[in-house]
This record gives sequence, structure tokens and C-alpha cells, in this order.
Amino acid sequence: MSAPAIDLTDPDAFVHGRHHEMLAWLRRHDPVYWHPTGAGGGFWALTTYRDIFDAYNDHSGLSSSGGPMLGGSFSSGEVDTAANRMLVASDPPRHRMLRHAMHTVFGPEFVDRVAREVTAGVNAVVDRALADGGCDFATDIAPELPARALVAMVGIGEQDAHTLINMTRRMIGFRDPNWVDTAEDERLRLAMIQAEIFEFFADILRERRRKPGSDLVSVLAEAEVNGHRLPEEDILYNCMNVAVGGNETSSYTAVAGVLALIENPDQHRLLLDRPDLLDSAVNEILRWATSNAYVLRRATRDVSIGDKVITAGQPVTLWNVSANMDERQFDRPEEFRLDRSPNRHLAYGVGIHRCIGSVVAQVELPILFRRLAQSRVRFALDGEITRLRSNFIQGITALPVTMEAS
Repeated sequence: MSAPAIDLTDPDAFVHGRHHEMLAWLRRHDPVYWHPTGAGGGFWALTTYRDIFDAYNDHSGLSSSGGPMLGGSFSSGEVDTAANRMLVASDPPRHRMLRHAMHTVFGPEFVDRVAREVTAGVNAVVDRALADGGCDFATDIAPELPARALVAMVGIGEQDAHTLINMTRRMIGFRDPNWVDTAEDERLRLAMIQAEIFEFFADILRERRRKPGSDLVSVLAEAEVNGHRLPEEDILYNCMNVAVGGNETSSYTAVAGVLALIENPDQHRLLLDRPDLLDSAVNEILRWATSNAYVLRRATRDVSIGDKVITAGQPVTLWNVSANMDERQFDRPEEFRLDRSPNRHLAYGVGIHRCIGSVVAQVELPILFRRLAQSRVRFALDGEITRLRSNFIQGITALPVTMEAS
């Protein structure tokens, strides 16, 4: 394989799928790669499963407090304002305490509540799409997963849930002209969208302080860390953390899963004929989609990885999308196989930084694909596919399909 031009900061490379070639070359030839960004700047890119797995678990050498992504308001060259406030941007021991404070929100009672809401929502939108003979799966069905989860977890109505999803879509799609006006300064644009999300949750927080409930905002408002209530800013950051993580990953994973079934009809038939494969199928869809392409860390000291030395202060990116296609970890990873076993993918991360919302996604996705399989829904593409312009989140924003139950 000749060396491709490597630019992992180019969102259009991800839109057109060129990142897979870049990452495959790096895994084989330069797995711990210094990625220049101009003016002497740059970041390290880890691309093999083993290096990424180990990096997730090196909490002393690789800090999460620099924020989850490169660029925008989460600058790779500055201290992130969410540092040790937002769960995803915190290190032990603060991370452990925040996670414990949020544990109730992802306990059995909440998960059961989510399951009931998501089931009702999925049945309604799938019934409607079947009656219409099709839909845009990316806009008409997939967002119902996070919307109904938000109804259950935040205690808001469906309309407010979809309003919040629109905000998080614009935040993640801050470089996508289909979602925002890209003529503005992108850091200012991202900061303004973040402020809108904070304002949304601040209104709810004021109401919950007057009338507490058993929802996410109420739990965080009552939570204590080291014997002290969380400051309002910490509450808002963690509400945003849950909303952005949950809204983007489950929805985009569902769309990627449907497209994979369309493109692999033998695997779709297997799912229809083998309902016992549902859990395995969802795991393979998660690996295949890997909606969160990378996460960011920053070296707190000099760290040796492979034959490279990462200097204290340098940013390090962990490319989940590469780890989940690593030939040394997965047999024929380029094949979509619903019966793949073992399948220890890193779509959720690993260790203490495994996505806290994964327990909710592991309810949402099986509900959707079980309903589609039980109704023996068959799909066919019915228009152009549109992908999110982002190197951080891999997503399909338009997937028009015909649908019929067989």
C-alpha cells in the first residue's frame, strides 16, 4: 500500500470515507504518528487497538481534562473550561466522584423508564413509516431513540426533547453547512451553540430547584462531591455531556446499522432468520459504526508508546474508528458479520472512561432492531445518502429508504 496523504483534521475526508485508507496505512507503518497542523503545531494519533486500549487506561500519563475533541472551543492549545467539571473531561479522583454522583441516572429504574419510552416511540415511528412505504431513516426514525430517552431521563416533553436534539446536532455539526452557517468564526459558533444548550438546561434546573423530581437534572442538583453540592456550571456541563453523548451516538449508530443491512443483504437475512443473534448484531453494528471517531488526551508527563516518546503537554488522539478495524484484533474487520465473536470493540471506550450512557444505548438499539426484525422490515435505498461533515462524529444525516414488512 502506497502512503496516502494523511490529514485526519479534514472533515471532508471522513465524509467520503478516505480516512479508512489513512488509518489502515498508519496502523501498518506508523501507528504512533505525529500529525502536524501547521505553524509548528500538531498532535499524536494512536491507531492500533492495543495502543488505544492501553492509552484509555493510562490515567496518570494521559489526561482527559483537555476536553474531548481537537479544535473549536475545546482548544488543543488551551485549558478547557470543562476540565474536571464534565465527566468526559475529568481525571481521577474527580472523575470517580462525578461518575458516582451520576450513577443513579443510569441505574435499573432509569433504564426501565427509558426502555418503556423508547419502545413506545419506536413502535409509533416504524408503524408510520411502514404505512407510508418509507421515510428518511436518519430524520424520521433514528432520532426517536435519544428523544424518548431524554423524555424518560430529563423529564421533558417530546417537543422539548427534539429541540434539544437539534441543538446537539448543530453543536456536533458545527462544520457542516447543512446544520449551521459556516461563514461565521467556527469557535464563536460552537461557543454560541453550547451557550444555547446551557440556557436550555438552566431553565430546567431553576424549575427542579423549586420542584425536585427523580430526573437527571434533579439528581445532579442534589448530588454531593466531597460533601459539597455541585456548582451550577458543573451541573450544566454534565447535562450537556449526557445530552450530546446520548443524542449523537445511538441515533447515528442506528442509521449506520440500517445502511449496513441494506449493503449486506446476506447479513440482513441472517438477522431475520436468527433472532437469537440480536445482541451479537447490535455489537457488530456498534463496531461498524464507531460513531465517536476519536477522543483526545493530553500527556501529563513524558510517555513512551511504541518507539515514540510523547512529551509532556502534547495532545494525543485515540482513534476508536481505527482500533475497531485493526486486523490484529478482529478477523477480517472489513466484513460486516452479525455473528462476529469475540467482538471487544471500543465504540464506547474502555475502563473508567467507558461511556456512562452505554447502558442506555444497549437498551435503545436492541429495541429498534428487534422491532425491525420481528416485523421483517425490508429496506431499499430511495435517494442520496448524506454524511455529517465531521472528523469527530461519524454520522449519516440523510438515509431515504423504502420500507415494507414481509
